[in-house]
Amino acid sequence: MAKDDLARYTLRVPKEILDKLGHIAEYNGRTKNKELEQMIKARITAFEQKHGEISIEKED
Repeated sequence: MAKDDLARYTLRVPKEILDKLGHIAEYNGRTKNKELEQMIKARITAFEQKHGEISIEKED
Protein backbone atom coordinates (compact mmCIF):
# COMPACT_ATOMS: atom_id res chain seq x y z
CA MET A 1 0.00 0.00 0.00
CA ALA A 2 1.43 3.35 -1.01
CA LYS A 3 1.91 5.93 1.72
CA ASP A 4 -0.64 8.24 0.06
CA ASP A 5 -3.27 5.45 0.26
CA LEU A 6 -3.15 5.38 4.06
CA ALA A 7 -5.95 7.02 6.01
CA ARG A 8 -4.95 9.29 8.85
CA TYR A 9 -6.68 9.45 12.21
CA THR A 10 -5.76 11.54 15.23
CA LEU A 11 -6.03 9.57 18.46
CA ARG A 12 -6.26 11.30 21.83
CA VAL A 13 -5.45 9.10 24.83
CA PRO A 14 -4.01 9.64 28.30
CA LYS A 15 -0.20 9.77 28.32
CA GLU A 16 0.01 6.70 30.59
CA ILE A 17 -1.81 4.60 27.99
CA LEU A 18 0.41 5.90 25.19
CA ASP A 19 3.52 5.17 27.27
CA LYS A 20 2.33 1.61 27.95
CA LEU A 21 1.59 1.14 24.25
CA GLY A 22 5.13 2.34 23.53
CA HIS A 23 6.50 -0.28 25.92
CA ILE A 24 4.51 -3.06 24.21
CA ALA A 25 5.52 -1.82 20.76
CA GLU A 26 9.20 -1.71 21.69
CA TYR A 27 8.97 -5.20 23.20
CA ASN A 28 7.52 -6.46 19.90
CA GLY A 29 10.04 -4.53 17.75
CA ARG A 30 7.39 -2.27 16.26
CA THR A 31 6.51 1.39 16.17
CA LYS A 32 3.49 2.49 18.20
CA ASN A 33 1.62 2.96 14.93
CA LYS A 34 2.34 -0.59 13.74
CA GLU A 35 1.48 -1.98 17.19
CA LEU A 36 -1.88 -0.22 17.09
CA GLU A 37 -2.46 -1.55 13.57
CA GLN A 38 -1.83 -5.11 14.79
CA MET A 39 -4.15 -4.60 17.78
CA ILE A 40 -6.90 -3.24 15.53
CA LYS A 41 -6.52 -6.16 13.10
CA ALA A 42 -6.75 -8.65 15.99
CA ARG A 43 -9.90 -6.95 17.30
CA ILE A 44 -11.50 -6.98 13.84
CA THR A 45 -10.68 -10.68 13.43
CA ALA A 46 -12.22 -11.48 16.83
CA PHE A 47 -15.33 -9.44 16.02
CA GLU A 48 -15.77 -11.10 12.62
CA GLN A 49 -15.34 -14.58 14.11
CA LYS A 50 -18.20 -13.85 16.48
CA HIS A 51 -20.49 -11.75 14.26
CA GLY A 52 -19.53 -12.57 10.67
CA GLU A 53 -17.43 -10.79 8.08
CA ILE A 54 -17.72 -7.03 7.86
CA SER A 55 -18.37 -5.97 4.28
CA ILE A 56 -16.97 -2.57 3.31
CA GLU A 57 -17.57 -1.08 -0.12
CA LYS A 58 -14.39 0.31 -1.62
CA GLU A 59 -14.44 3.83 -3.05
CA ASP A 60 -13.17 4.34 -6.61
